[in-house]
Amino acid sequence: MSGLTLTWLGQAGFLLRADGVAVLVDAFLSDRPERLVPPPLDPATLTGIDLVLCTHEHWDHLDAPTVAAVAAASPQARVVVPAPVTDQVAGVPADRVVGAVAHEPLTGLAAPVFPVPALHGIDVADAYTFGEELSGGRVRYLGYVIELGGVRVYHAGDTIWWPGQEKVLRELGVQVALLPINGRDPVREADNVVGNLDHREAALLAAAAGVDLLVPMHWDMFAGNRGFPDQLVAVVERLGLDVAVLVPRRMRPFRYAGSG
Repeated sequence: MSGLTLTWLGQAGFLLRADGVAVLVDAFLSDRPERLVPPPLDPATLTGIDLVLCTHEHWDHLDAPTVAAVAAASPQARVVVPAPVTDQVAGVPADRVVGAVAHEPLTGLAAPVFPVPALHGIDVADAYTFGEELSGGRVRYLGYVIELGGVRVYHAGDTIWWPGQEKVLRELGVQVALLPINGRDPVREADNVVGNLDHREAALLAAAAGVDLLVPMHWDMFAGNRGFPDQLVAVVERLGLDVAVLVPRRMRPFRYAGSG
């Protein structure tokens, strides 16, 4: 049977499971004082993980203690990060770390992964770019299209809408899009918070990309950087967009069986 199960861990963290394969993406499980909600689980309990994907180096996406703990609990797991930041993966043997390059498919892993650029920044001063000027011409911020259970899932990481993004996602046959909705504004940027898609942009991107299901993320964790999933639902309904929306609940798995 095709399909997969997704579990939201809070912020941008997801656990994907299908056909005996488990993929962890951007799991932020460290107990930091900035969190509005505590970590939902101990990463040391995450056994049986096959792939650990991190989209970029910000600590709520590449959570080094979490990555190391999961790699220890799941010795078969490979860790995938953007190629320019492989040196930021600590506590994991180098032969288990894979440097991802935008538009170059990753094969030979537990599941096929296609890295997609993200338009972001380490700081507001270098946003919004692909980070190439910081990384010798290589894209520094990524999203991933993961094929699992006959389904193609796009985890966007942190990004705003870049020209042609919807076309790339259509060509990759993305069915489920996990998109940030916390947005950006001058107030947050003055505090050096590099922003993302907002709820309206996420809805329009998902519709333009022809995805079947949109799942909002990156809206719950930090008091000064919240998003509004209720407004996402409202804008999809108001604009009559042909995309379903599922607002996840932390640690409540949901199944996606495919789009036909």
